[in-house]
Amino acid sequence: MDTTTAVAPAPRVRIFDTTLRDGEQAPGCTMTLIEKLDVARQLARLRVDIIEAGFPASSPGETEAVRAIAEQVGTADGPVICGLARATTSDIETCARAIEPAVRKRIHTFLATSDVHLEHKLRMTRSAVLERVAAAVATARTFVDDVEFSPEDAGRSDPDFLCDVLRVAIEAGATTLNIPDTVGYVTPAEYGALIERICALAAQTPGIVVSTHCHDDLGLAVANSLAGVRAGARQVECTVNGIGERAGNASLEEVVMALHTRAAYFGVHTGIDTRELARTSRLVSACTGVYMPPNKAIVGANAFAHEAGIHQDGVLKHRATYEIMTPESVGIDGSALVLGKHSGRRAVRKRLADLGYELDDEQFHAVFTRFKELADRKKVIDERDLVALVSGEIDQPSARWELAQVQVACGTHAIPTATVALRGPDGEARIASATGTGPVDAVCKAVNTVTGELGELSEFTVHSVTEGINAAGQVTVRVTDYHTGRAFRGHGVHTDVITASGQAYVAALNRLLEARASHGNVLATTTAPTAEAAV
Repeated sequence: MDTTTAVAPAPRVRIFDTTLRDGEQAPGCTMTLIEKLDVARQLARLRVDIIEAGFPASSPGETEAVRAIAEQVGTADGPVICGLARATTSDIETCARAIEPAVRKRIHTFLATSDVHLEHKLRMTRSAVLERVAAAVATARTFVDDVEFSPEDAGRSDPDFLCDVLRVAIEAGATTLNIPDTVGYVTPAEYGALIERICALAAQTPGIVVSTHCHDDLGLAVANSLAGVRAGARQVECTVNGIGERAGNASLEEVVMALHTRAAYFGVHTGIDTRELARTSRLVSACTGVYMPPNKAIVGANAFAHEAGIHQDGVLKHRATYEIMTPESVGIDGSALVLGKHSGRRAVRKRLADLGYELDDEQFHAVFTRFKELADRKKVIDERDLVALVSGEIDQPSARWELAQVQVACGTHAIPTATVALRGPDGEARIASATGTGPVDAVCKAVNTVTGELGELSEFTVHSVTEGINAAGQVTVRVTDYHTGRAFRGHGVHTDVITASGQAYVAALNRLLEARASHGNVLATTTAPTAEAAV
């Protein structure tokens, strides 16, 4: 007789990624259509359960981007594709049209419930909120079976009224109740207690999932999310690298690895392929220009570095002495395929395919040309270099200025002077020189002499792609259009950071010019949603 006792599998926590919606609302993090598609494909490889692809009603470009993601990533075996909508009929209808191509789709609608929002923003009574929520959720259910409702600013809402709102949402057909700590106000103990109460409410109706959505204003987003899971939440809303409004959102990689590493404590599991975490982090950094500090948990450059002698001694004897997870478990394991100056097209294309990039022949030719230029300056090219190279090429306008040559003179007793040669849309080269407060300033002013001063350089970041003296430098700039106030991002990658700066500045101007030519309807896929759109 078999006396073996079957062990029930641990409950699964769904990972709801909102990098392309809430994450993109962070100042300067707006992505182009192609960049959003690249991130969405990588999120699918990461195996997130739900991708919140955007807020369709915020702009026609955002609607286009959400629909493209629904078409290309929303396959039968892919993630659920979700769109955000305010609790209005027009928003919900726009959202439904955008996500319609996805095999599995969700509408996420929301309305604030805290007294401060009701009085000062919505100017609505509590009874009016209840009516609006019921109508919005019911309308969403006419388009999809999977409806999520969020009471914005739940963390500062009256708990009794909050439960009344959620009860109405359930009765109207909501299948997921998301509880946002919109301004990062509550503590883990408070949030856990609130989630526990809502889970008790949800348990009265089979099939209702309770979700967390925490912001990091007090540095508690991950802690609050994990407290929510301990209290019974079975969905966590988060973003790659923790990007998002103000101080950001709960960091996906930190939540996932906490649940993975402390599985016995939390008693749950996720479907995430953790080996894709580092690659996903790098891609989002490249697409947004927001780079992680070296001490960032899980994906920072120092996350698995050991300098203190006692730590090094312990790790050499047994890695578990100072590492609670392995670099390989999050995808920091390098590549078995070494690329260098002698590598051919086939090897480079294979590595790009492994990284998830699907380039057409023209795009690959541009990347391969830059790969060869970089390989002449450093011996080994790793995947971080490739990601940096691709990020600068996959979404360039067809007609553009090209930086053909840059030369600078500077020093402690010299006036910084730059001479640049730019090849214009007509193929002719134009040369100009300028002085500045430093070599980068001089390069930008020389470029302005050729193109005209189109905008203001509003942000400048230099980032070492890899380690060592011969590492490629990646420069990200943002140029704000004088006419429209819109910011445009540009990337440059080169072992000479001055040259990379020139490449980045010219790339940003190309985007600005292209947007002007198309009346601002193509390159920046979103405009910043109103404050009311921040869940």
